[in-house]
Order: sequence, then C-alpha cells, then structure tokens
Amino acid sequence: MQPIASFLQPPVWPCSLSRRILPVMLTKLKVALLSGAALLSAATFRLNPTPSSGPEYTSDGQLCFPEHYREWVYLTTGFDMSYNPAMDMDHHMFDNVFVNREAYQVFLETGTWPDKTMLVLEGRRAESRGSINKAGHFQSGDTMGFEVHVKDESRFPGKWAFFGFGDAKTSKMIPRSADCYSCHADHAAVDTTFVQFYPTLLPFAKSKGTLSPSYQKENAPVASSKDTAPNPSSPDSKPYP
Repeated sequence: MQPIASFLQPPVWPCSLSRRILPVMLTKLKVALLSGAALLSAATFRLNPTPSSGPEYTSDGQLCFPEHYREWVYLTTGFDMSYNPAMDMDHHMFDNVFVNREAYQVFLETGTWPDKTMLVLEGRRAESRGSINKAGHFQSGDTMGFEVHVKDESRFPGKWAFFGFGDAKTSKMIPRSADCYSCHADHAAVDTTFVQFYPTLLPFAKSKGTLSPSYQKENAPVASSKDTAPNPSSPDSKPYP
C-alpha cells in the first residue's frame, strides 16, 4: 500500500503570496531575536553589574578597598624598590601598580591625572624556587599588602591621599605628616605620582608638557668636564699644567 501523494507533499504557495508573507515573517523573526538579545543583556547586567572604579568611602570617611583593581590597567612592576637608602629588607619583593581605566584614558589625552584617579600598589613576595625555575625570581601567589593613592579634590586638602591596606577591606587615610607625601611632592614626575617609573606613560607626559619642575630639575643633564673645560684659544684661559 502506498501513501497518498497529497499527504506527503505540502501545497505549493503561489509566488505572489510567498512574496508578501515571507518578508513579514522575517521581520517578525528579527524583532523577536533583537528583543531576546536585549532581555538577555539586561539580565546579564543585573547579575554582573559593572564594578565602580572610583573611590568609595564608609560613613566615617574610610576608603573601601577596590577589590576589582586587577581588572584595571597595569602600569609597571618594581623589584626591591625603596626610596629610603637605609631600607634593608630580609626578603625580595615585587610591587605591581594598577590604575582605574577612566583615569588612564584621560592621562593618554592630557598627560595628567583627572579627579577620582586611583592607583593601587600591590606587594608580592618574590620566590626563586618553584616548578622548573633555576634562576631569577617570580611573584608568589600571596600578597603582602597594598597602598592606594587617591585623587579626590573635594575631599582632601592636597587633592591626593594615601591609604594602606592589609587584610581589612577599609582603611583610614595615612596622616599628611607621613614622609610619603613630601617625597611624592618633591620627586614625582607628574601630579605627585611617580610616572617616571611607568614606562608607557612617561612619553605622554613629556609630549604634553606636564612634567613637574622639580622632576625636570632633578633630571636635567649634568654638564660634563668636557663641556666645562677651558678653551685654549681664549685669551682668558690658562694652559693646562
């Protein structure tokens, strides 16, 4: 027994009817897909909101630690760096520096930091033995502490403030009598920050003319003995002995 052909083959639509119906169906399909994508994006945003990268404070004025700092822009890493010649550590250490993305973008355009800039210095112990390493040092998985440098012009008299963090999630401002303030004011390349140690940003500061006078004075070329040697042809010059 063979199936009847009319049950196996759907009726063929006239060409004129298909030309009218197919565009309508495609339009409805596009609308449905776009609506679904919008709803999915909204739901994703509610579940994973964009973390704030500006400074946040507690009711008593303590700074909240920016837990998403590792999603910011990496600037540099120092190894066993110290601005104190008497510093003598019993271990080796890496310092990693990160800055919030909004501030980084403004720096690229202007050569200086905008209000609400946050710089995070992350300290990690240096290790030499591990896996296949036979020489040199690598960073350990454990952090040793954090220092956060915040620019908040309406909150701090000097526009900038330092905060130190250990295991706590909030921190009081380091008093302005601390040496870090005067050190940064006297030696920092741009706006009390050590841009001279941020190799990808220093060229922008130079091109924008935002280097501090104190930094330029410290790093001015020193005249060599060749440049200052007397000219034998000068009538006032004396011959060498």
